This record gives sequence, C-alpha cells and structure tokens, in this order.
Amino acid sequence: MAEIFFRTLPFFAIIGLGYWAGRTRFFTDEATAYLTKFVFFFPLSAMIFRFAANLSVTEIFDPNLIIGYLAGTLGVYLVATVVAMLRRQDISTAAVEAQCAAIGNVGFLGIPMMVILFGEGAVGPMMLVLAVDLVVFSSLIVVLINAHRGAGLSLATLRLVGVGLLKNPMILSIVAGLAWSAGQVPIPTPMNDFLAILGGAATPGALFAIGASLASKSAERVEVAGWLSFAKLVLHPLGVAAGVLWLMPVTPFSAAVAISAASLPVAGNVYMLAQHYGVAPQRASAAILISTVVSIVTVPFVIAWANTLL
Repeated sequence: MAEIFFRTLPFFAIIGLGYWAGRTRFFTDEATAYLTKFVFFFPLSAMIFRFAANLSVTEIFDPNLIIGYLAGTLGVYLVATVVAMLRRQDISTAAVEAQCAAIGNVGFLGIPMMVILFGEGAVGPMMLVLAVDLVVFSSLIVVLINAHRGAGLSLATLRLVGVGLLKNPMILSIVAGLAWSAGQVPIPTPMNDFLAILGGAATPGALFAIGASLASKSAERVEVAGWLSFAKLVLHPLGVAAGVLWLMPVTPFSAAVAISAASLPVAGNVYMLAQHYGVAPQRASAAILISTVVSIVTVPFVIAWANTLL
C-alpha cells in the first residue's frame, strides 16, 4: 500500500500544483481552458494514437472485459439513478448524478497513471474502458436529458450523439491508431519520434489542467457530492470487480487494470455536460472536487488491492 501510495503521489502532486496555479490566478480560467483544449486535441491524442498503432485489434478487443466492465459500471449507474429518483430528482438531474457515480477521469488521469504503474500492457484494457465510457455512457446522458426535455430518441438526438462521438479526438485517435495497425505498416522513425515527443506532454499537461480546473470548482451540495464521491470511489470499483472477476472473468492483469481504472475520481467532462445542459452543474462540480481530493488515499488502496490479483 505504501509503495503504491508513493508511486501515485507525484500524479496528485502535479494536480496540486495546477490547483495552486489556478487558485492564485497564475493560471486564469481562460488559460486553463486553452491548456485543457491543447492537451485534449494534441498530446493526449498523439499518445493514444501511438499506443493504438503499436497494438493489434486482437490485443485490445476482449468481449469479456467489455461486458464485465459495462455490467459493473451500469450497476453503479442504476444505483445512483434509483437513489436520485427516491430523492424526487427529475430524470435529467438523475442522469447527471449517475454520470458522476460511474464515469472516472480515464483519459486525462487514468491512461498516463496506469501505463506508468502497470506498464504498456495496460494500454489495451484502458482503451476498452475509455471506449465504453465515451460510446455508451457519454451518449446515454445526452439521450436521457433530451428525452426528459421531450426530444426522445429523435433523429436530431441521434445525430447529436453521433456527431459528438465523431468529433471526440480520443475516439478518433483509437480508431486511427487501430486502422494504422491493421495496415501492418511500421510507423516511420521521424513520425514515431514526433508522436513520442508530443505525447510526452500529455501526462504533465493533463494533470496540471485537472488541478487548475479544480480551482474553479465549488463544494456546494456537499451531502449529495459526498454520496456521489463514495459511489464513484468505492461502489464503482466494487461493481467492476464483480463484473470482471465473477460475471465475465478476464485475465488477472486485465481485471487489475479495469478495477484500478474504476477507482478514479469523477471525470471533468461530467461538469462540462452538466453546465452545457444547465442541469446540476454545482453538484457535478462538488463531486469532482471532493472525489479528486479523497482519491489521493482511495486510489492507491484500490490499486494495491488490485495488484494482489496478479
């Protein structure tokens, strides 16, 4: 546990540095937005493309992992939805709360952290986790909110979901990388070096951006945010563990990576979606802030436990 804690500590230290920069206004909100955009579209995309291009589809595609992770995540999603409905929240608010409980910061925090902790073998499972989060759950919240507002499963809603997926650079990077791999064409040395140098900025840039963005988050609705943080940091890894260990067993290594990924704090894009639709943005903001702070302790604990599976 102590070893894992000290190995994850530098990640959270960079997040803390970003938080200081945002809190002291050394980094303004505008600067943070541009840094996040830069990381999202360039270094992170370069890193994901390079990883995917050096893997084959058979190395990544694991139906058991997809179903197990999806089932575990969906279980927590439904629990959070039921709790929200029992508190007499509307469908849109319940969808935002469920998103907080089930979707972690896989892109900005998870991939860099798991690759360093587990090695490059973690890339395949992490890409599947990321793909499920983006394709299934990022689409589901859009469908639910639009359905609550009367649009239902209209052509406009489906078009909105499809365009969102097609414009997501992480999805495009995975697809482009696998397409390159399928062509069995080696990456030219200058191109590989370019991707390695650019992708090298992904980890520090993403972590710094997470911290700087947290500086603008508030801790309102603490009771609800505390429950959602508990669901994300505790219930989600337990649900995924049940999915990948018992429901649809996968290799111990893939199980350890998936469970560790599920332990990550609430993803920042949940707040962006909540703010875009005007649905409980303060709640999402508080859940991101609280879960990120508490995850300094809980993430190493879950990863240490997951390592016992290996």
